[in-house]
Amino acid sequence: MAQPLVKKDDDRDDEADYSPFLGIEKGAVLQEARVFNDPQLDPRRCSQVITKLLYLLNQGETFTKVEATEVFFAVTKLFQSKDIGLRRMVYVMIKEISPSADEVVIIVTSSLMKDMTSKTDMYRANAIRVLCRITDGTLLTQIERYLKQAIVDKNPVVASAALVSGIHLLQTNPEIVKRWSNEVQEAVQSRAALVQFHALALLHQIRQNDRLAVNKLVSSLTKGSVRSPLAQCLLIRYSNQVIRESANTQAGDRPFYDFLEGCLRHKAEMVIFEAARAITEINGVTSRELTPAITVLQLFLSSSKPVLRFAAVRTLNKVAMTHPMAVTNCNIDMESLISDQNRSIATLAITTLLKTGNESSVDRLMKQITNFMSDIADEFKIVVVEAIRLLCLKFPLKHRALMNFLSNILREEGGFEYKKAIVDSIVILIRDIPEAKETGLLHLCEFIEDCEFTYLCTQILHFLGIEGPKTSDPSKYIRYIYNRVHLENATVRAAAVSTLAKFGAMVDTLKPRIFVLLRRCLFDNDDEVRDRATLYLNTLGGDGAVVQTGDDVKEFLFGSLDIPLVNLENSLKNYEPSEESFDINSVPREVKTQPLAEKKAPGKKPTDLGAPLAGPPSTADAYEKLLSSTPEFASFGKLFKSSAPVELTEAETEYAVNVVKHIFDAHAVFQYNCTNTIPEQLLENATVIVDASEAEEFAEVASKPLRSLPYDSPGQTFVAFEKPEGIPAVGKFSNMLRFIVKEVDPSTGEAEDDGVEDEYQLEDLEIVAADYMLKVGVSNFRNAWESMGADCERVDEYGLGPRESLAEAVNAVINLLGMQPCEGTEVVPKNSRSHTCLLSGVYICNVKVLVRLQFGLDGPKDVAMKLAVRSEDEAVSDAIHEIVASG
Repeated sequence: MAQPLVKKDDDRDDEADYSPFLGIEKGAVLQEARVFNDPQLDPRRCSQVITKLLYLLNQGETFTKVEATEVFFAVTKLFQSKDIGLRRMVYVMIKEISPSADEVVIIVTSSLMKDMTSKTDMYRANAIRVLCRITDGTLLTQIERYLKQAIVDKNPVVASAALVSGIHLLQTNPEIVKRWSNEVQEAVQSRAALVQFHALALLHQIRQNDRLAVNKLVSSLTKGSVRSPLAQCLLIRYSNQVIRESANTQAGDRPFYDFLEGCLRHKAEMVIFEAARAITEINGVTSRELTPAITVLQLFLSSSKPVLRFAAVRTLNKVAMTHPMAVTNCNIDMESLISDQNRSIATLAITTLLKTGNESSVDRLMKQITNFMSDIADEFKIVVVEAIRLLCLKFPLKHRALMNFLSNILREEGGFEYKKAIVDSIVILIRDIPEAKETGLLHLCEFIEDCEFTYLCTQILHFLGIEGPKTSDPSKYIRYIYNRVHLENATVRAAAVSTLAKFGAMVDTLKPRIFVLLRRCLFDNDDEVRDRATLYLNTLGGDGAVVQTGDDVKEFLFGSLDIPLVNLENSLKNYEPSEESFDINSVPREVKTQPLAEKKAPGKKPTDLGAPLAGPPSTADAYEKLLSSTPEFASFGKLFKSSAPVELTEAETEYAVNVVKHIFDAHAVFQYNCTNTIPEQLLENATVIVDASEAEEFAEVASKPLRSLPYDSPGQTFVAFEKPEGIPAVGKFSNMLRFIVKEVDPSTGEAEDDGVEDEYQLEDLEIVAADYMLKVGVSNFRNAWESMGADCERVDEYGLGPRESLAEAVNAVINLLGMQPCEGTEVVPKNSRSHTCLLSGVYICNVKVLVRLQFGLDGPKDVAMKLAVRSEDEAVSDAIHEIVASG
């Protein structure tokens, strides 16, 4: 009996969605499953119980082996029922329960094989699906004849079931499925839309590793034998794959482009869109080739179907990244989408317009966006903010209008990530557009007056301390900063004190006023705030006179700390109060590096507004300070590159040693990071004896031994070599750790006076060509490539020999050159037989280098590669080719 209709209340706030499965438990359902054993089966009741069991399985409920076996045997008894609806539920249940009852599920195969030859088509189709799910290779050979017949069956449901089962079986029994090629080829000519779709998918998977066979398949089908829109979409994708893998990428000779263009006139909308998207994704597509696809997508923008509008605007959004001028004809249509009810469509329309708009349309766009922003979620707002930032960098003269817009939305309601995106954008505009500095800083000052996020407040205050003193009137920011001392929490107050001190140190005329404010901070109720105020007053000069702050004081207060914080923390912990005050010069300045095995991927940290855009000071900066402060290496000049640590010892050995290779124009310095893992030993005068007999171009010029290496306290020893200036010399070095070992009394921790000389053999070390290349990416490779020019271009082809896969060959070349992959081209699509990889970097002597690699499979395993190099020096282009040729 049907339930009576219940009128829903207009106020839905208290309305809860009702679920028929609410509150069901596995134990109760297993009890209900006993109805499967009744002499007189109730099909409707049994179907309801199976539905509940399927719900539990799909919700992640686990059945024990015993429970799964009992359910399975009970379900098999339902084969005696002739009810078609119940039989379909039985098929689904057997398929779902099979992983939990894999040992006994084979028992049901006889019933399934009987159904597979039944006169009822529904039984045959479902039995094929279930059999292929639970069968193994042995049984598959017995039913292969029936499956082949089913593929060419007149009933499309049966044929589709066999084809889809073939797609699944191809993963486990590929050799058997490949024998069905003739039947599948026949099914591709079927008049049934789904049969043709499934047949084409299976036929392509069978031939996917044979490039020539895929070419023939696509070539034969593009002549018009495909009627199914779904199959036509697949064919378009396969055609696009052939175009992508084709070695000849000249626009005039591009294979299958005419087929794609012809599909733009298909009667099915899905085919039209698939063809348009495929054309826009062609590598190196020209404006002429894009025009018909853009025209079709423009028509979709005014469609009454939201899915078509969304698909079109998303595709145009991607095209606008590479061909903004080609999309400008659609701007009027996209402007009408800003008010679209679907916020995803509206957001994509806005961001596309921001990419394609010209300078004259900026003001009009800003007015439209202002009304739009209040209606969308934060995640969409962040996308819009990033697009506005790029637009402002594109049209710097419009910075005032765009900065005002960012300031207005900054004062509106929003979450942390949204506000952080706006603040980051304003900071980037201040850095890149000098005219926007003072306006932007005032906007940030107004924001912190009413900012609820401590992190953003402290970062803005830090940024104000860096940029504020450099403006024409630094005094106007003091009021905003000092307000934070009265109105905020301790963390923000401490940051405000530091910012005030920066103004006092950098702007001498403001010093008396700053000192008055800092003295008031001495009575704060937080230790950190009082300590900072005391430090700054004493260091800058407590009398507050208008005198120039010394450079050494500025460096001490606001320069980057050249002591690793971990070392400082350990030294402070070990310091025992005495008459002698703590001496910061006693803190070791060597960088503590972890063995590679112990390193963990760092979490994503918020960007520091005071640091460069790349983030906080890098390890390379720390290395450079360390080496320049060491007298033996101070004359070597600017550090070009430091490698990642290379392990020279096995894990769990007595001494852990890794090495960092520091490359200069005319020198190489090896920094050996040593750790003593034996508590009962103290190592003294530790040094590494390096044999450079296999590195003829290197001559040792200096070394710095490690005076003492106690237990579990990392230390460094250095060896420096001279090499030909600006030349990427390579070589192999053997290493021997030599030291004096002294026994340590475990009870007192004191070492014996006398020691014994000892040696410890380390792994060999190599300087390779990649050590002379810095990984430096470019945001737009195509523009960088064209602007570099072809004057210093060198092109050649190489055979890389047999490789496990195309991806393995790509990674090998990237590692050999040590360059930065661009635009995600280091990832090779699955089953691809050709690939293009783009690399960029800076070679020694600061020469910019761009590389375009084109890979292709030449035979089953052999890989061929075409290498094109552009640089600022033709000798460097030749050197890159020499590296590949000798590698």
